[in-house]
Amino acid sequence: MNLPTKIDRTAAKAIGPLPADHPPVRIGKVGVLLVNLGTPDGTDYAPMRRYLREFLSDPRVIEWPRAIWYPILYGIVLNTRPKKSGAAYAEIWNHEHNESPLRTFTRAQGEKLAEALSEHDHVIVDWAMRYGRPSIETVTNSLMERGCDRIVMFPLYPQYSATTTATVNDKFFEALMKMRFQPAIRTVPSYQDEPAYIEALARSIETHLAKLDFEPEVVIASYHGIPQSYFKRGDPYHCHCQKTSRLLRERLGWKENRLITCFQSRFGPEEWLQPYTDKTVEKLARDGVKSIAVFNPGFVSDCLETLEEIAGEAKEIFQEAGGEKFTHIPCLNDTEEGMAVIETLVRRELSGWV
Repeated sequence: MNLPTKIDRTAAKAIGPLPADHPPVRIGKVGVLLVNLGTPDGTDYAPMRRYLREFLSDPRVIEWPRAIWYPILYGIVLNTRPKKSGAAYAEIWNHEHNESPLRTFTRAQGEKLAEALSEHDHVIVDWAMRYGRPSIETVTNSLMERGCDRIVMFPLYPQYSATTTATVNDKFFEALMKMRFQPAIRTVPSYQDEPAYIEALARSIETHLAKLDFEPEVVIASYHGIPQSYFKRGDPYHCHCQKTSRLLRERLGWKENRLITCFQSRFGPEEWLQPYTDKTVEKLARDGVKSIAVFNPGFVSDCLETLEEIAGEAKEIFQEAGGEKFTHIPCLNDTEEGMAVIETLVRRELSGWV
């Protein structure tokens, strides 16, 4: 497909020559921007505090009035939580690349998607983080500088929530607001019931369980939680999670008590979506269940919440309460199944542009 790479400047001659240092305005490319939650740059106090400050200052994440929340955030949370969170990140840190697994997997997803779309030489794939680096604004500007006058932005969250999808959209639109020459844009919608996604999850579960020397009595779909007050104000996240679990249960042919839905990672004094994952694995063990499997369908990539909180902490809770066999099923990450989901959704949104 032959497209121009620079704006025709014939009309510009009418107003005189442009300054010698005026950068060329490139067009004709299509950008694909994958955006994940974010990651600290390191596990020490300073990078952890910087990351947590950006994350916990987001009004989409913490909806309390600033006058109430900021004294708590700056007076207590940011003075105590960086050390604790840093220690947790250190347990799952990718020391080979000196980065979190989330950054490793997101980069790999971007590289593999670029390879999958390589037949379109005018498509440029890149990736960014909502919190931390590389920032959405930095990468969006880079795509524009490389000639992308159309951009598909993909928030990597299967189930929609204002705390995730909406805040990524906000930050992307905020970057556009600073531009004189804006690209045409498309955003990938949530895909909680996308057949390719349900099939990928099912195959991932089946493949993992087939390799075990035991059959889990219960399989838990553990989603990141949100405060119940957010749900009551209209956030569809809870409904999306339940739909994913229902469709997956139907695809696997399992009864309702074989695959159950729980919510993890609660923070603060509010009531969050229930049942809680940690309380559930403990109760299952105390009720005599000896073997379980847990997976995280709301996470596109393994990260602190899946590797440390579930594969580590939840396993300890289950076994200390009397459970015996525990397995964590990895996220789709950059596997063949996971990339098939990302590619399917991106190609759909690129329709008409490539």
